[in-house]
Amino acid sequence: MSMDMRTDLTAVGDTGLLDTLQHEVALFARRAEQTRLGGVGQVRNSMDRAAYLLLNRLDKEGPMGVKALAASMGIDSSTVTRQVAPLVDTGLVKRTSHPEDGRAVVLQLSPRGQARLEEVRASRRQLMAELTQDWEPKEREAFCALLTRFNGALSARMSTPDRADS
Repeated sequence: MSMDMRTDLTAVGDTGLLDTLQHEVALFARRAEQTRLGGVGQVRNSMDRAAYLLLNRLDKEGPMGVKALAASMGIDSSTVTRQVAPLVDTGLVKRTSHPEDGRAVVLQLSPRGQARLEEVRASRRQLMAELTQDWEPKEREAFCALLTRFNGALSARMSTPDRADS
């Protein structure tokens, strides 16, 4: 997209609304990082974002190698290797041999990791329930759908090489 088209898109929209949106997204990002949106009770802030996302991905997609995990998360293999090391050390993830290629290593959620992930998920669900307790169910659904769409647009923008740093 050319710079002229980006300028045109901004001009077509309500500049005040776009300013409010960018400000609210910036506040959300800061508050989410400060609190880690970690849940409630004893579990609050007990698992960092990187660990949660890695465990969640392994739970949803099953055992996989470092390269496949990195690709599915949109990060590089060295980052995954660095982030997964403490999860292996604490027994939340286990390294096993690939069933078809014994030389390759596969990462998978351990039973302990599965239990810990569910504990953190339950705590985070409780936090989301508390934060949106006075919302109508349709408001929760709309917010979830729009946030999912927004995150998808961010992911698509980041995965386009010529736009990643614009």
